[in-house]
Amino acid sequence: MLTIKQITENTDAVLRGLEKKHFKNAQEVIFQVIEANDKRRNSQNQLDKNLAEVNSLSRSVGQLMKEGKKEEAETARLQVNEIKEKNKELEATMNEAATELQNLLYTIPNIPNEGVPEGYGAEDNVVERMGGNHAELPADALPHWELAKKYDLIDFELGVKITGAGFPVYKGKGARLQRALINFFLDEARDAGYLEIEPPYVVNAASGYGTGQLPDKEGQMYHANEDDLYLIPTAEVPVTNIYRDVILEEKELPIKNCAYSACFRREAGSYGKDVRGLNRLHQFNKVEIVRIDKPEHSYESLNEMIAHVENLVQKLELPYRILRLCGGDMSFTSAITFDFEVFSAAQKRWLEVSSVSNFESYQANRLKCRYRSGEKKTELCHTLNGSALALPRIVAALLENNQTPEGIKIPKALIPYCGFDIID
Repeated sequence: MLTIKQITENTDAVLRGLEKKHFKNAQEVIFQVIEANDKRRNSQNQLDKNLAEVNSLSRSVGQLMKEGKKEEAETARLQVNEIKEKNKELEATMNEAATELQNLLYTIPNIPNEGVPEGYGAEDNVVERMGGNHAELPADALPHWELAKKYDLIDFELGVKITGAGFPVYKGKGARLQRALINFFLDEARDAGYLEIEPPYVVNAASGYGTGQLPDKEGQMYHANEDDLYLIPTAEVPVTNIYRDVILEEKELPIKNCAYSACFRREAGSYGKDVRGLNRLHQFNKVEIVRIDKPEHSYESLNEMIAHVENLVQKLELPYRILRLCGGDMSFTSAITFDFEVFSAAQKRWLEVSSVSNFESYQANRLKCRYRSGEKKTELCHTLNGSALALPRIVAALLENNQTPEGIKIPKALIPYCGFDIID
């Protein structure tokens, strides 16, 4: 969430940033924010003056009574009661303005970093770099959903029977491959200095608002109405919310956490050939890395996180590319995002497997996540996270790119985790 100070002191810069993200009615919303803030502040100032006057008159009532000036004391008492009635109205106005202000701020996306390119969608993203070797497959190479059926790894129809589309059942070596990838990703994160967290898979609304999933992505989250709890779309939500309403000491930063979780996304409106098989699911597994850092160090942390994810895809021997997202393709909460895509050889298309983002102080302001600097002043932290990695499309690429007449070969780094070197 943007701060009032950001908006009022740098209004033109904020509007330029919102234009870069193609936020509709930016000027109107920013004007409403400034108006609501002025209303709240003016009410607060008048209330403070009135409270000071009430205190002064209350003291004079006692003094006048001592001096025997009962009539004047009664007049002062009536003035106190009159001001108190006005204060009730002022408090109501102030609270109404504060609520309006908060609701407006929730609707405004984060401002893009200066390094974010202009653009409206995926076609305007910038390729930062590419790596890995593309697999040379025979003309009759199979897509991963057919490979999964051929080797009895994943049963999509059984998932439909048990739950519905987008909830596959993994079997045998397919299930073991899932577990191997999760353990591999967690071990790599631990070796990179991340503390492993096992978070809840459901969160309350305050957590959703804290990281910005609410109110922006309310339609994409599964909601348990009776308990007012949400199934997590990513471990980012519970892990980052560990630091909600927390003041950290400067020496504790940067904080580095990782977590495996199942993730749940409704993905309303998803259909067509691009969502076949593992390309888009309602439930999937992912390992997330999260950092809390000082503002002046957060972009160094971002580069370290990008390098960590790049190391993972290199060890999996997958062809990949790293994209710097344009303003129109970034998430609501992000200040800058780098996507990782791997090439799916049989489908002949790039598949997104990770987003690494710096949110700067946007989430921290919602979370009230601060740190105490050397001068004992409290300042907002910067928050960052990244997929390291999401499993479904990684599995799709591994199956397709490594298919041979003998079976599907397992990358060297995964063999100790799988316990087998080929799926046949």
